[in-house]
Amino acid sequence: MDGTVLIADDDRTIRTVLTQALTRAGCNVHATSSLTTLMRWISEGKGDTVITDVMMPDGNGIEMLPKIAQDRPGLPVIVISAQNTIMTAIQANEAKAFDYLPKPFDLPDLMTRVGKALQSRRTLSRGGAEQGSDGAGDGALPLVGTTPIMQELYRTIARIMNSDLPILVGGESGTGKSLIAKLLHNFSDRRNLPFVSVGADDLTDLDGPAKVLARAKGGTIVFEEIGDFPPNVQARIVTMIDNSGAHAPRVIGTLQGDVPSALSDGLVRDDLYYRIAGATIDVPSLRERVEDIALLADHFLAKLDRDGASTSRLSDDALDLMRKYVWPGNVRQLENIVRRLGLTAQETRISKVEVEAALRMQPEADKLPHRGGEKLSADVERHLRRYFDLHGGDLPPPGLHARVLREVEAPMIEIALDATGGNQAKCADLLGINRNTLRKKINELDIKVTRRRKLM
Repeated sequence: MDGTVLIADDDRTIRTVLTQALTRAGCNVHATSSLTTLMRWISEGKGDTVITDVMMPDGNGIEMLPKIAQDRPGLPVIVISAQNTIMTAIQANEAKAFDYLPKPFDLPDLMTRVGKALQSRRTLSRGGAEQGSDGAGDGALPLVGTTPIMQELYRTIARIMNSDLPILVGGESGTGKSLIAKLLHNFSDRRNLPFVSVGADDLTDLDGPAKVLARAKGGTIVFEEIGDFPPNVQARIVTMIDNSGAHAPRVIGTLQGDVPSALSDGLVRDDLYYRIAGATIDVPSLRERVEDIALLADHFLAKLDRDGASTSRLSDDALDLMRKYVWPGNVRQLENIVRRLGLTAQETRISKVEVEAALRMQPEADKLPHRGGEKLSADVERHLRRYFDLHGGDLPPPGLHARVLREVEAPMIEIALDATGGNQAKCADLLGINRNTLRKKINELDIKVTRRRKLM
Protein backbone atom coordinates (compact mmCIF):
# COMPACT_ATOMS: atom_id res chain seq x y z
CA MET A 1 0.00 0.00 0.00
CA ASP A 2 1.13 3.53 -0.71
CA GLY A 3 -0.21 6.66 1.00
CA THR A 4 -0.56 8.53 4.28
CA VAL A 5 -3.04 7.30 6.87
CA LEU A 6 -4.28 9.46 9.76
CA ILE A 7 -5.39 7.56 12.89
CA ALA A 8 -7.46 9.02 15.74
CA ASP A 9 -8.18 6.71 18.69
CA ASP A 10 -7.87 7.21 22.44
CA ASP A 11 -6.74 3.59 22.89
CA ARG A 12 -2.93 3.54 22.81
CA THR A 13 -2.82 -0.18 21.99
CA ILE A 14 -4.99 0.27 18.91
CA ARG A 15 -2.87 3.22 17.75
CA THR A 16 0.30 1.16 18.17
CA VAL A 17 -1.04 -1.95 16.42
CA LEU A 18 -2.44 0.01 13.47
CA THR A 19 0.70 2.14 13.15
CA GLN A 20 2.95 -0.90 13.06
CA ALA A 21 0.76 -2.85 10.62
CA LEU A 22 0.27 0.07 8.22
CA THR A 23 3.95 1.05 8.35
CA ARG A 24 4.97 -2.52 7.48
CA ALA A 25 2.51 -2.36 4.58
CA GLY A 26 4.32 0.70 3.19
CA CYS A 27 2.13 3.55 4.48
CA ASN A 28 3.12 6.75 6.23
CA VAL A 29 1.17 6.98 9.48
CA HIS A 30 0.23 9.84 11.82
CA ALA A 31 -1.60 8.76 14.99
CA THR A 32 -3.25 10.84 17.71
CA SER A 33 -5.60 10.49 20.67
CA SER A 34 -7.25 13.84 19.88
CA LEU A 35 -9.95 14.74 17.35
CA THR A 36 -8.69 18.32 17.51
CA THR A 37 -5.28 17.23 16.28
CA LEU A 38 -6.85 15.05 13.60
CA MET A 39 -8.95 17.93 12.28
CA ARG A 40 -5.86 20.20 12.23
CA TRP A 41 -3.94 17.65 10.16
CA ILE A 42 -6.86 17.35 7.75
CA SER A 43 -7.18 21.13 7.38
CA GLU A 44 -3.43 21.28 6.62
CA GLY A 45 -3.96 18.86 3.74
CA LYS A 46 -2.33 15.85 5.35
CA GLY A 47 -3.50 12.28 4.82
CA ASP A 48 -4.94 10.15 2.03
CA THR A 49 -7.20 8.11 4.33
CA VAL A 50 -8.52 8.57 7.87
CA ILE A 51 -9.27 5.96 10.54
CA THR A 52 -11.20 7.41 13.47
CA ASP A 53 -12.90 6.14 16.59
CA VAL A 54 -16.37 7.46 17.44
CA MET A 55 -16.22 8.32 21.13
CA MET A 56 -13.13 10.44 21.78
CA PRO A 57 -12.25 12.57 24.83
CA ASP A 58 -12.75 15.79 22.84
CA GLY A 59 -15.65 14.87 20.56
CA ASN A 60 -17.50 12.40 18.37
CA GLY A 61 -15.77 11.07 15.25
CA ILE A 62 -18.97 10.61 13.26
CA GLU A 63 -20.04 14.19 13.95
CA MET A 64 -16.77 15.36 12.35
CA LEU A 65 -17.49 13.64 9.02
CA PRO A 66 -19.47 16.54 7.44
CA LYS A 67 -16.65 18.95 8.38
CA ILE A 68 -14.06 16.57 6.89
CA ALA A 69 -16.10 16.27 3.69
CA GLN A 70 -16.34 20.06 3.49
CA ASP A 71 -12.64 20.69 4.11
CA ARG A 72 -11.32 17.72 2.09
CA PRO A 73 -13.92 16.45 -0.42
CA GLY A 74 -13.37 12.81 -1.32
CA LEU A 75 -11.08 12.03 1.64
CA PRO A 76 -12.14 8.50 2.66
CA VAL A 77 -12.89 8.03 6.37
CA ILE A 78 -13.09 4.60 8.01
CA VAL A 79 -15.02 4.67 11.29
CA ILE A 80 -14.23 2.14 14.02
CA SER A 81 -16.30 1.93 17.18
CA ALA A 82 -16.88 -0.13 20.31
CA GLN A 83 -20.46 1.19 20.30
CA ASN A 84 -21.71 -1.72 18.24
CA THR A 85 -25.30 -0.73 17.54
CA ILE A 86 -27.33 -0.49 14.37
CA MET A 87 -27.73 3.24 15.07
CA THR A 88 -23.95 3.75 15.05
CA ALA A 89 -23.79 2.05 11.68
CA ILE A 90 -26.69 4.05 10.27
CA GLN A 91 -25.15 7.31 11.50
CA ALA A 92 -21.83 6.40 9.89
CA ASN A 93 -23.59 5.51 6.66
CA GLU A 94 -25.69 8.70 6.61
CA ALA A 95 -22.59 10.79 7.34
CA LYS A 96 -20.98 9.28 4.21
CA ALA A 97 -18.23 7.31 5.97
CA PHE A 98 -16.25 5.28 3.46
CA ASP A 99 -16.49 2.25 5.75
CA TYR A 100 -17.47 1.19 9.26
CA LEU A 101 -16.00 -1.57 11.43
CA PRO A 102 -16.97 -2.53 14.97
CA LYS A 103 -14.42 -3.18 17.69
CA PRO A 104 -12.85 -5.61 18.13
CA PHE A 105 -11.99 -5.64 14.43
CA ASP A 106 -10.14 -8.18 12.32
CA LEU A 107 -6.76 -6.58 11.45
CA PRO A 108 -6.39 -8.18 7.98
CA ASP A 109 -9.95 -7.09 7.19
CA LEU A 110 -9.20 -3.51 8.22
CA MET A 111 -5.97 -3.55 6.18
CA THR A 112 -7.94 -4.64 3.12
CA ARG A 113 -10.42 -1.80 3.62
CA VAL A 114 -7.61 0.73 4.06
CA GLY A 115 -6.17 -0.49 0.76
CA LYS A 116 -9.54 0.07 -0.93
CA ALA A 117 -9.80 3.54 0.62
CA LEU A 118 -6.33 4.51 -0.62
CA GLN A 119 -7.17 3.18 -4.06
CA SER A 120 -10.40 5.19 -4.12
CA ARG A 121 -8.43 8.30 -3.18
CA ARG A 122 -5.98 7.70 -6.04
CA THR A 123 -8.87 7.13 -8.45
CA LEU A 124 -10.53 10.36 -7.35
CA SER A 125 -7.30 12.36 -7.64
CA ARG A 126 -6.99 11.13 -11.24
CA GLY A 127 -10.45 12.49 -12.00
CA GLY A 128 -12.34 9.22 -11.49
CA ALA A 129 -15.72 8.80 -9.85
CA GLU A 130 -15.89 9.02 -6.09
CA GLN A 131 -16.34 5.68 -4.39
CA GLY A 132 -19.55 5.07 -2.54
CA SER A 133 -19.83 4.57 1.17
CA ASP A 134 -19.65 1.12 2.60
CA GLY A 135 -21.08 2.03 5.98
CA ALA A 136 -22.51 -0.66 8.14
CA GLY A 137 -23.89 -1.49 11.50
CA ASP A 138 -24.12 -3.78 14.43
CA GLY A 139 -27.34 -4.69 16.08
CA ALA A 140 -28.98 -3.73 19.25
CA LEU A 141 -32.71 -4.19 18.79
CA PRO A 142 -34.07 -5.64 16.67
CA LEU A 143 -30.82 -7.38 15.69
CA VAL A 144 -28.29 -8.62 18.24
CA GLY A 145 -24.83 -9.96 17.42
CA THR A 146 -21.16 -8.98 17.18
CA THR A 147 -19.71 -11.86 15.15
CA PRO A 148 -18.07 -11.10 11.77
CA ILE A 149 -20.90 -12.72 9.80
CA MET A 150 -23.42 -10.46 11.55
CA GLN A 151 -21.22 -7.40 10.98
CA GLU A 152 -21.27 -8.16 7.25
CA LEU A 153 -25.06 -8.41 7.44
CA TYR A 154 -25.25 -5.00 9.11
CA ARG A 155 -22.98 -3.47 6.47
CA THR A 156 -25.28 -4.79 3.75
CA ILE A 157 -28.38 -3.41 5.49
CA ALA A 158 -26.82 0.02 5.91
CA ARG A 159 -25.74 0.17 2.25
CA ILE A 160 -29.17 -0.61 0.80
CA MET A 161 -31.42 0.95 3.44
CA ASN A 162 -32.23 4.16 1.60
CA SER A 163 -32.16 2.78 -1.92
CA ASP A 164 -35.31 1.94 -3.86
CA LEU A 165 -34.01 -1.49 -4.82
CA PRO A 166 -36.39 -4.42 -4.32
CA ILE A 167 -34.88 -6.87 -1.83
CA LEU A 168 -35.07 -10.63 -1.34
CA VAL A 169 -34.22 -11.80 2.20
CA GLY A 170 -33.48 -15.49 2.66
CA GLY A 171 -32.76 -17.59 5.73
CA GLU A 172 -33.92 -20.43 7.92
CA SER A 173 -37.01 -20.16 10.08
CA GLY A 174 -36.39 -18.10 13.20
CA THR A 175 -33.38 -16.14 11.94
CA GLY A 176 -35.16 -12.78 11.85
CA LYS A 177 -36.03 -12.21 8.19
CA SER A 178 -39.21 -10.26 9.02
CA LEU A 179 -37.29 -8.14 11.55
CA ILE A 180 -34.81 -7.17 8.85
CA ALA A 181 -37.62 -6.23 6.48
CA LYS A 182 -39.15 -4.03 9.20
CA LEU A 183 -35.75 -2.51 9.99
CA LEU A 184 -35.18 -1.66 6.32
CA HIS A 185 -38.48 0.24 6.35
CA ASN A 186 -38.20 1.92 9.75
CA PHE A 187 -34.83 3.54 9.03
CA SER A 188 -35.49 4.35 5.37
CA ASP A 189 -36.84 7.50 3.73
CA ARG A 190 -40.25 5.78 3.66
CA ARG A 191 -40.44 5.38 7.45
CA ASN A 192 -43.49 7.65 7.70
CA LEU A 193 -45.40 5.70 5.02
CA PRO A 194 -47.29 2.40 5.56
CA PHE A 195 -45.54 -0.92 6.09
CA VAL A 196 -47.73 -3.68 4.64
CA SER A 197 -47.10 -7.39 5.27
CA VAL A 198 -48.68 -9.57 2.58
CA GLY A 199 -49.39 -13.30 2.47
CA ALA A 200 -50.57 -15.45 -0.43
CA ASP A 201 -54.20 -15.19 0.74
CA ASP A 202 -54.11 -11.41 0.25
CA LEU A 203 -53.56 -11.89 -3.48
CA THR A 204 -55.89 -14.78 -4.33
CA ASP A 205 -58.71 -12.48 -5.48
CA LEU A 206 -58.29 -10.66 -8.79
CA ASP A 207 -58.50 -7.30 -7.05
CA GLY A 208 -56.01 -8.37 -4.35
CA PRO A 209 -52.96 -6.59 -5.87
CA ALA A 210 -54.91 -3.34 -6.25
CA LYS A 211 -56.01 -3.50 -2.61
CA VAL A 212 -52.43 -4.12 -1.47
CA LEU A 213 -51.14 -1.14 -3.46
CA ALA A 214 -53.89 1.05 -2.02
CA ARG A 215 -52.88 0.05 1.53
CA ALA A 216 -49.18 0.64 0.89
CA LYS A 217 -49.57 4.22 -0.44
CA GLY A 218 -45.99 4.28 -1.69
CA GLY A 219 -44.54 2.78 1.50
CA THR A 220 -43.11 -0.74 1.79
CA ILE A 221 -44.73 -4.06 0.85
CA VAL A 222 -43.27 -7.26 2.32
CA PHE A 223 -44.25 -10.57 0.77
CA GLU A 224 -43.77 -13.06 3.62
CA GLU A 225 -42.28 -16.45 2.62
CA ILE A 226 -42.73 -15.71 -1.07
CA GLY A 227 -41.40 -19.14 -2.03
CA ASP A 228 -44.63 -20.64 -0.65
CA PHE A 229 -46.81 -18.51 -2.93
CA PRO A 230 -48.49 -20.52 -5.73
CA PRO A 231 -47.13 -19.77 -9.25
CA ASN A 232 -50.32 -17.96 -10.30
CA VAL A 233 -50.09 -15.67 -7.28
CA GLN A 234 -46.43 -15.00 -8.03
CA ALA A 235 -47.50 -14.04 -11.56
CA ARG A 236 -49.92 -11.47 -10.09
CA ILE A 237 -47.08 -9.96 -8.09
CA VAL A 238 -45.09 -9.56 -11.32
CA THR A 239 -48.02 -7.73 -12.91
CA MET A 240 -48.48 -5.61 -9.78
CA ILE A 241 -44.82 -4.56 -9.74
CA ASP A 242 -44.89 -3.71 -13.44
CA ASN A 243 -48.00 -1.56 -13.00
CA SER A 244 -47.33 0.15 -9.67
CA GLY A 245 -47.47 3.63 -11.15
CA ALA A 246 -45.66 6.83 -10.19
CA HIS A 247 -45.85 6.23 -6.40
CA ALA A 248 -44.56 2.66 -6.47
CA PRO A 249 -43.90 1.10 -3.06
CA ARG A 250 -40.63 -0.53 -2.13
CA VAL A 251 -40.91 -4.31 -2.46
CA ILE A 252 -39.27 -6.82 -0.10
CA GLY A 253 -39.70 -10.58 -0.18
CA THR A 254 -38.73 -13.04 2.55
CA LEU A 255 -37.81 -16.58 1.66
CA GLN A 256 -37.42 -19.84 3.57
CA GLY A 257 -33.94 -21.04 2.60
CA ASP A 258 -31.00 -19.35 0.95
CA VAL A 259 -31.48 -16.85 -1.86
CA PRO A 260 -29.24 -18.54 -4.49
CA SER A 261 -31.38 -21.68 -4.30
CA ALA A 262 -34.67 -19.79 -4.76
CA LEU A 263 -34.33 -19.76 -8.53
CA SER A 264 -32.52 -23.06 -9.09
CA ASP A 265 -34.99 -24.97 -6.89
CA GLY A 266 -38.00 -23.37 -8.56
CA LEU A 267 -39.23 -21.69 -5.36
CA VAL A 268 -39.62 -18.37 -7.13
CA ARG A 269 -40.64 -17.83 -10.75
CA ASP A 270 -37.88 -16.48 -12.98
CA ASP A 271 -39.79 -13.31 -13.89
CA LEU A 272 -40.57 -12.56 -10.23
CA TYR A 273 -37.02 -13.33 -9.06
CA TYR A 274 -35.51 -10.82 -11.47
CA ARG A 275 -37.95 -8.16 -10.28
CA ILE A 276 -37.66 -8.72 -6.54
CA ALA A 277 -33.98 -9.63 -6.15
CA GLY A 278 -32.49 -6.21 -6.94
CA ALA A 279 -30.50 -6.75 -3.74
CA THR A 280 -30.26 -9.97 -1.76
CA ILE A 281 -29.63 -10.75 1.90
CA ASP A 282 -28.90 -14.20 3.33
CA VAL A 283 -29.49 -14.16 7.09
CA PRO A 284 -27.07 -16.50 8.92
CA SER A 285 -28.32 -19.33 11.07
CA LEU A 286 -27.53 -19.35 14.78
CA ARG A 287 -25.14 -22.28 14.15
CA GLU A 288 -23.05 -19.91 12.04
CA ARG A 289 -22.67 -17.43 14.88
CA VAL A 290 -22.54 -19.41 18.11
CA GLU A 291 -20.45 -16.72 19.80
CA ASP A 292 -23.54 -14.48 19.72
CA ILE A 293 -25.53 -16.92 21.89
CA ALA A 294 -24.35 -15.41 25.19
CA LEU A 295 -25.22 -11.89 24.01
CA LEU A 296 -28.64 -12.99 22.77
CA ALA A 297 -29.39 -14.90 25.97
CA ASP A 298 -28.42 -11.90 28.10
CA HIS A 299 -30.68 -9.72 25.97
CA PHE A 300 -33.71 -11.99 26.43
CA LEU A 301 -33.11 -12.35 30.17
CA ALA A 302 -32.60 -8.59 30.57
CA LYS A 303 -35.94 -8.08 28.87
CA LEU A 304 -37.58 -10.35 31.47
CA ASP A 305 -35.76 -8.42 34.17
CA ARG A 306 -37.16 -5.10 32.88
CA ASP A 307 -40.63 -6.62 32.93
CA GLY A 308 -40.11 -7.69 36.55
CA ALA A 309 -40.41 -11.39 35.67
CA SER A 310 -36.88 -12.66 36.30
CA THR A 311 -33.42 -11.67 37.51
CA SER A 312 -31.71 -14.92 36.52
CA ARG A 313 -28.62 -15.30 34.37
CA LEU A 314 -27.04 -18.34 32.71
CA SER A 315 -24.07 -20.04 34.33
CA ASP A 316 -20.90 -20.51 32.28
CA ASP A 317 -21.36 -24.26 31.86
CA ALA A 318 -24.99 -23.72 30.86
CA LEU A 319 -23.83 -21.32 28.15
CA ASP A 320 -21.19 -23.80 26.97
CA LEU A 321 -23.91 -26.40 26.53
CA MET A 322 -26.04 -23.95 24.57
CA ARG A 323 -23.15 -23.22 22.23
CA LYS A 324 -22.87 -26.92 21.40
CA TYR A 325 -26.54 -27.32 20.53
CA VAL A 326 -27.53 -27.11 16.84
CA TRP A 327 -30.54 -24.71 17.14
CA PRO A 328 -32.74 -25.81 14.22
CA GLY A 329 -35.23 -23.07 15.21
CA ASN A 330 -32.46 -20.45 15.42
CA VAL A 331 -32.92 -17.22 17.40
CA ARG A 332 -36.66 -17.71 17.87
CA GLN A 333 -36.06 -21.13 19.45
CA LEU A 334 -33.29 -19.68 21.64
CA GLU A 335 -35.59 -16.89 22.83
CA ASN A 336 -38.37 -19.32 23.76
CA ILE A 337 -36.00 -21.56 25.73
CA VAL A 338 -34.23 -18.70 27.50
CA ARG A 339 -37.51 -17.05 28.47
CA ARG A 340 -38.83 -20.35 29.83
CA LEU A 341 -35.63 -20.92 31.81
CA GLY A 342 -35.75 -17.36 33.17
CA LEU A 343 -39.33 -17.79 34.36
CA THR A 344 -38.82 -21.22 35.93
CA ALA A 345 -35.30 -20.89 37.38
CA GLN A 346 -35.02 -21.65 41.09
CA GLU A 347 -31.76 -19.74 41.57
CA THR A 348 -30.21 -16.54 40.19
CA ARG A 349 -27.88 -18.70 38.09
CA ILE A 350 -29.53 -21.02 35.56
CA SER A 351 -27.67 -24.32 35.78
CA LYS A 352 -26.40 -26.73 33.14
CA VAL A 353 -28.87 -29.31 34.43
CA GLU A 354 -31.80 -26.95 33.77
CA VAL A 355 -30.56 -26.25 30.24
CA GLU A 356 -30.08 -29.98 29.58
CA ALA A 357 -33.68 -30.61 30.59
CA ALA A 358 -34.94 -27.83 28.32
CA LEU A 359 -32.90 -28.99 25.32
CA ARG A 360 -33.97 -32.60 25.79
CA MET A 361 -37.44 -31.60 24.61
CA GLN A 362 -36.15 -29.88 21.47
CA PRO A 363 -35.85 -31.18 17.85
CA GLU A 364 -33.03 -33.57 17.04
CA ALA A 365 -29.98 -32.53 15.03
CA ASP A 366 -30.97 -34.71 12.07
CA LYS A 367 -34.08 -32.55 11.61
CA LEU A 368 -31.96 -29.53 10.75
CA PRO A 369 -33.06 -27.44 7.77
CA HIS A 370 -30.47 -27.19 5.02
CA ARG A 371 -29.00 -24.08 3.53
CA GLY A 372 -27.30 -24.00 0.18
CA GLY A 373 -23.52 -24.59 0.37
CA GLU A 374 -21.37 -26.08 3.11
CA LYS A 375 -20.62 -24.00 6.16
CA LEU A 376 -17.14 -25.53 6.51
CA SER A 377 -16.18 -24.61 2.96
CA ALA A 378 -17.40 -21.05 3.53
CA ASP A 379 -15.35 -20.81 6.74
CA VAL A 380 -12.26 -22.16 4.97
CA GLU A 381 -12.74 -19.67 2.14
CA ARG A 382 -13.01 -16.73 4.56
CA HIS A 383 -9.89 -17.95 6.42
CA LEU A 384 -7.89 -18.26 3.20
CA ARG A 385 -8.96 -14.85 1.93
CA ARG A 386 -7.80 -13.26 5.20
CA TYR A 387 -4.55 -15.25 4.94
CA PHE A 388 -3.89 -13.93 1.42
CA ASP A 389 -4.85 -10.39 2.47
CA LEU A 390 -2.18 -10.50 5.18
CA HIS A 391 0.45 -10.81 2.44
CA GLY A 392 -0.78 -7.73 0.59
CA GLY A 393 0.28 -7.94 -3.05
CA ASP A 394 2.69 -10.83 -2.44
CA LEU A 395 1.92 -14.55 -2.55
CA PRO A 396 2.11 -16.72 0.60
CA PRO A 397 5.11 -19.06 0.96
CA PRO A 398 5.04 -22.27 -1.12
CA GLY A 399 3.39 -25.37 0.37
CA LEU A 400 -0.03 -23.80 0.99
CA HIS A 401 -1.96 -26.98 0.10
CA ALA A 402 -0.18 -29.12 2.70
CA ARG A 403 -0.46 -26.44 5.38
CA VAL A 404 -4.21 -26.02 4.90
CA LEU A 405 -4.85 -29.77 4.87
CA ARG A 406 -2.86 -30.13 8.10
CA GLU A 407 -4.90 -27.36 9.81
CA VAL A 408 -8.18 -29.04 8.87
CA GLU A 409 -7.09 -32.65 9.38
CA ALA A 410 -5.53 -32.29 12.83
CA PRO A 411 -8.60 -30.92 14.68
CA MET A 412 -10.89 -33.37 12.85
CA ILE A 413 -8.86 -36.34 14.08
CA GLU A 414 -8.49 -34.90 17.59
CA ILE A 415 -12.25 -34.35 17.92
CA ALA A 416 -13.01 -37.81 16.52
CA LEU A 417 -10.59 -39.38 19.00
CA ASP A 418 -12.19 -37.46 21.85
CA ALA A 419 -15.66 -38.56 20.73
CA THR A 420 -14.59 -42.23 20.67
CA GLY A 421 -12.76 -42.08 24.00
CA GLY A 422 -9.37 -42.53 22.32
CA ASN A 423 -10.33 -45.87 20.77
CA GLN A 424 -8.40 -45.82 17.50
CA ALA A 425 -10.37 -48.64 15.91
CA LYS A 426 -13.65 -46.79 16.51
CA CYS A 427 -12.08 -43.50 15.44
CA ALA A 428 -10.82 -44.97 12.16
CA ASP A 429 -14.28 -46.40 11.49
CA LEU A 430 -15.88 -43.04 12.29
CA LEU A 431 -13.52 -41.23 9.92
CA GLY A 432 -13.85 -43.91 7.24
CA ILE A 433 -10.12 -44.57 6.96
CA ASN A 434 -7.83 -47.55 7.59
CA ARG A 435 -6.57 -47.97 11.14
CA ASN A 436 -2.94 -47.99 9.94
CA THR A 437 -3.61 -44.75 8.07
CA LEU A 438 -5.00 -43.24 11.27
CA ARG A 439 -1.88 -44.28 13.25
CA LYS A 440 0.34 -42.75 10.57
CA LYS A 441 -1.56 -39.45 10.67
CA ILE A 442 -1.50 -39.37 14.49
CA ASN A 443 2.30 -39.65 14.35
CA GLU A 444 2.70 -37.15 11.50
CA LEU A 445 0.46 -34.58 13.14
CA ASP A 446 1.88 -35.20 16.64
CA ILE A 447 -1.56 -35.86 18.10
CA LYS A 448 -1.66 -37.07 21.71
CA VAL A 449 -4.07 -39.96 22.28
CA THR A 450 -5.65 -40.51 25.70
CA ARG A 451 -7.72 -43.64 26.26
CA ARG A 452 -10.70 -43.18 28.54
CA ARG A 453 -14.14 -44.57 29.02
CA LYS A 454 -16.67 -42.70 26.94
CA LEU A 455 -19.80 -41.99 28.99
CA MET A 456 -22.07 -41.29 26.04
